[in-house]
Amino acid sequence: PLFVTWKIGRDRRLRGCIGTFNAMNLHLGLREYAMTSAFKDSRFSPITREELSKLHVSVSILRHFEDGLNYSDWEIGIHGIRIEFVTEKGSKRTATYLPEVAPEQGWDRIQTIDSLLRKGGYKGMITNDVRLSIRLTRYQSEKMTVSYQEYRDHFCTKRC
Repeated sequence: PLFVTWKIGRDRRLRGCIGTFNAMNLHLGLREYAMTSAFKDSRFSPITREELSKLHVSVSILRHFEDGLNYSDWEIGIHGIRIEFVTEKGSKRTATYLPEVAPEQGWDRIQTIDSLLRKGGYKGMITNDVRLSIRLTRYQSEKMTVSYQEYRDHFCTKRC
């Protein structure tokens, strides 16, 4: 399981992030999700050539999956969380945040869960009963980030 995240600019605004919870060959997974997150994240237009020099890419390898006892059974900054829930219209949905999202946003557990519900398409009023109905899986990740310039420097060292 892995996620590829693109961020842009000095303030490192999110530019794309897509991954998978399915185990797969690392080389093939990196290739597929680097492209998918760069060009097919529906929240953003595809990354352009003009943006390359301003990009940072991160790869998060997910590990240590555990079922949470409830929606609050995880640690901010330590665990990523994946939730499964049923929308107000009866559809089953999932949503996830990597471990760094809650601390980057300054969210507590409830704010994070509520944001994840919205991300996953829950449109109704969020009550404690809704939160208690969530099935939560927590996980950890190992993350590596590289800037475009670092990539170019490394590439040039190998090829020049």
